[in-house]
Amino acid sequence: MAVKSALMTVMQRAAQKAARSLRRDFNDVEYLQVSRKGPADFVSQADKNAEKILKEDLTYARPDFGWLGEETGGALVSEGSQWIVDPLDGTTNFLHGQPHFAISIAAQTDGVLQAAVVYDPVKDEMFCAERGQGATMNNRPIRSSGRDFLPDCLIAVGAPYKGHGDWDSFARRSQRVVSETSGLRRNGAASLDLAYVACGRVDAFFEDHLKPWDIAAGALLVTEARGLVSSIAGKAFDLGSGEILATNQVLQPSLVKLLNS
Repeated sequence: MAVKSALMTVMQRAAQKAARSLRRDFNDVEYLQVSRKGPADFVSQADKNAEKILKEDLTYARPDFGWLGEETGGALVSEGSQWIVDPLDGTTNFLHGQPHFAISIAAQTDGVLQAAVVYDPVKDEMFCAERGQGATMNNRPIRSSGRDFLPDCLIAVGAPYKGHGDWDSFARRSQRVVSETSGLRRNGAASLDLAYVACGRVDAFFEDHLKPWDIAAGALLVTEARGLVSSIAGKAFDLGSGEILATNQVLQPSLVKLLNS
């Protein structure tokens, strides 16, 4: 990968700063599990605190950038530059003391993703990509897997919850995938699922009813790691559509057929 840009330096430093806050809060979550009310309010505040740190640092460094964040809102734009940020992807995991969550930051200009960071604070894994420069994990180049035989492949998926999404569609698709592959994984953090496609830990990922901040950074990671992103039907990827199918270079046609049969 080329020498790290000033933009990437800003994004990494902001992610690391917010991660320190999340790690402190995560260490307290397990002690709150025994209360009857539970830690939900605490985790919501942890989410907001992390986004506050990110917004302050990122907008200070690039005051001309717009903002789209899970907690503080905003709108996806097609002109100008903006940050697209999820301060805590995997909130339910965090809430239950499961160490699988991430900070997701993407920079977009005129509707085109330019740079991405997905940082796992617990494992200290920093996934980064810049358009045309490839993708890395902790400064080491990564690329999507080379598996081309579905029975050998491991597929990640996001599942409906609390009335969000289409459970019947999810069940049908999941049944088809389970019957034709090595397995299905529901890990609970879309940004990390996409990062894992980028580094070959899983061979593909699909989910719908998502928000732009769930998938913006991860989508660029996959494409810069020589993978493919599209709609679940195999059409051009649209960040505002709420759905994504991410695969290595060779699996997309087979999975499109399987998921839509």
